[in-house]
Amino acid sequence: MKTISEVTALVAAGQVTSEKLTEECLLKIGELDSKLNAFITVTMDQALAQAREADREIAAGRRIGPLHGIPISLKDLIDQKGVRTSAGSLVRKDHVATEDAVVTRRLREAGAVFVGKTNLHEFAFGTTSEDSGFGPAHNPHDPSRSPGGSSGGSAAAVASGMSLGTIGTDTGGSIRIPAACCGIVGLKPEWGHVSASGVVPLSRQLDHVGPLAASVADAWLLYNAMQPPSDRISDALEAAPLKGLRLGRLTGYFFDRLEHSVLDTIARLQQRGATVTDVALPHADDMAAIYLHLVFGDAAEYHARTLVTRPQDYTRPVRLRLEMARYVLAEDYIRALRGKALIAREVDRALDGVDALVLPALAVPAPPFGAVTMPVKGGPDQVRTLMLRCSQPFNLSGHPAISIPCGRSRDGLPIGLQLVGHKGRTPALVQAALAAEAAIIS
Repeated sequence: MKTISEVTALVAAGQVTSEKLTEECLLKIGELDSKLNAFITVTMDQALAQAREADREIAAGRRIGPLHGIPISLKDLIDQKGVRTSAGSLVRKDHVATEDAVVTRRLREAGAVFVGKTNLHEFAFGTTSEDSGFGPAHNPHDPSRSPGGSSGGSAAAVASGMSLGTIGTDTGGSIRIPAACCGIVGLKPEWGHVSASGVVPLSRQLDHVGPLAASVADAWLLYNAMQPPSDRISDALEAAPLKGLRLGRLTGYFFDRLEHSVLDTIARLQQRGATVTDVALPHADDMAAIYLHLVFGDAAEYHARTLVTRPQDYTRPVRLRLEMARYVLAEDYIRALRGKALIAREVDRALDGVDALVLPALAVPAPPFGAVTMPVKGGPDQVRTLMLRCSQPFNLSGHPAISIPCGRSRDGLPIGLQLVGHKGRTPALVQAALAAEAAIIS
């Protein structure tokens, strides 16, 4: 995979053009997308026009920054002016955005080139990206398997070179899960640190917008560009020293069902100088119920009208889930809000005295399409439950989290390591991830 960090210097030096990079991505889309179905809409003409304009600006000495002329994609929940925002659903097949989402506008201002809108699990309401009104997205490492979800098309696009970076959303793991499935990096920012204005919601109180990319450095470049100008810092961060890095290994629930362990990676970090202590979230077993009541309640409210007027335009699995969501009781929703606050406090306590928490990004490798359960330690479990198990706590808590590739399963499928950081200290989390990434690939 090409990285943004590698090619941006070449663009700045005039050694490669934005038009060339964009054409290469569009060629990859033409070659691979019939098999991977990563894109719902390809904006070829717009992308080439943007790329040529970027080349003219850079040649005239008006380079904006490291994303200027870089071809990226957007999950098709995110508005791009003049382009359809389908949310992966026939319910919105005719919806054309009249304005850019805030993140789209900021990336446009940073000079990014948009090659298209990526496929997803319909309305982001699933973990596998197989229930889409436009057909399932497929995993580049094995097209018979899920690329993860809901940002599955986004991850597949980067992993296969169809775009150099992409923007996804994460309500229960929808950036980190596909990043782990496809062997790339996925950064879920702290809640509220990237604007969700102009993004189709699943649960407004749990939705996060963030980047997927080929490297931690690339994810940071995209994240930094999506910040308000007053909040941006250096485009390049130094890795934290691995020696003395304090990691809290979340025990119990987060490793109980793990089939392909990341413990070897954690041991390697420890051998390179990191200190690892065991920590816990006492109410981990309650997190799935807390999450379910909040997401179901919020989704039911958003879809109330179209479930009545256009039920036939939803995929059957998502429609059934939304119809079930109508039966969430107000008292259960209120209790879930209290549970959400409790989980946030417990994550804060787990982080006390350490720089980051460390755990799997995903309890299993990418599942085969159609799988209802997967074999794990202790016996088979539901695919959806397994895929959310390690990621959803940090949507409830709002802490920043990142998934980085850390090896392969016995079947040769990617595995992801997850780091979780302190609120208000996303740069420090990224610096820890840079250190871990370097140790893993060295």
